[in-house]
Amino acid sequence: MASSTTFRFRPRYRYLAWSSVGVGGALGAISLAVLGGALLPLATGAIGVALGAGYVLSPSWKLVVIVDDDGLEVRSPSATKFRVAWTDVVRVVSSPSTQTCFVDGGSPEKSLMVPGLGAPAPYELENKAALCEAILAHVPAERVETVESLERKS
Repeated sequence: MASSTTFRFRPRYRYLAWSSVGVGGALGAISLAVLGGALLPLATGAIGVALGAGYVLSPSWKLVVIVDDDGLEVRSPSATKFRVAWTDVVRVVSSPSTQTCFVDGGSPEKSLMVPGLGAPAPYELENKAALCEAILAHVPAERVETVESLERKS
């Protein structure tokens, strides 16, 4: 069995989500205590709490990326979402300066973005620098394109 390394998905906007919970909770409490349960601020506060808590408690944060000598896999606690062998990776676009890389597994459902600085993704990955290094170590150099920023890549 090949040795493997695991990298967990994490919420990227967790502070914004917790702020939504806090502001929504405060708005709901003020509505009950001061405004006698006025419906609009109470409903708005409840929505803020629900959306923030829903983001922070999402099952997405149980996903992991597993890198081993044979390939890259994205797995939930109950099932494999996808697995792509290193030999099947079409290309990797890497931006070392932003610690971002994109693994093209041949189709969107078998591709992975490791979001770094400025990358538009709702998630983070633990130890993304090590994950990018592991990916680059397994993919042949002729399939790797290094760019300053994936944002400018067309």
